[in-house]
Amino acid sequence: MSRGALRRLTIAILAVGFGSAVAIYLIAGPPPTNPLGYEPLQDKRYVHQLELYGGKANVLAEEFRDWFVGLWQGQQLGVTIAVLTVVTVLVVRYFATLPPDKPGPPSQPNREAPYPRAVEPGEPQKSRDHR
Repeated sequence: MSRGALRRLTIAILAVGFGSAVAIYLIAGPPPTNPLGYEPLQDKRYVHQLELYGGKANVLAEEFRDWFVGLWQGQQLGVTIAVLTVVTVLVVRYFATLPPDKPGPPSQPNREAPYPRAVEPGEPQKSRDHR
């Protein structure tokens, strides 16, 4: 890929990605409130019950799930798309600028086989004296 084509592709990805991110950030409202009226992970009894049933791993998994779900809602979605845009551009530029594979030297056959060659009938045998 030529430098000009790579530059145009990079600009296009950045324009679409950041444009979408800004539009989503400006249009999106605040994240919705929990229909229960409170956040369960803020309640010590709920966290204690999670830990009783599944241990610390269960609490950490629930916190991770809550964080990950939050990335895809409201204004945070605009920020997430902006970060994914930058990551996409970096990946595209990395793979587009990889050097082409250079062919190595042609492999030469092993001159000395690890085992003696079969002798055809009528062919004189070579001496294998290594003194």
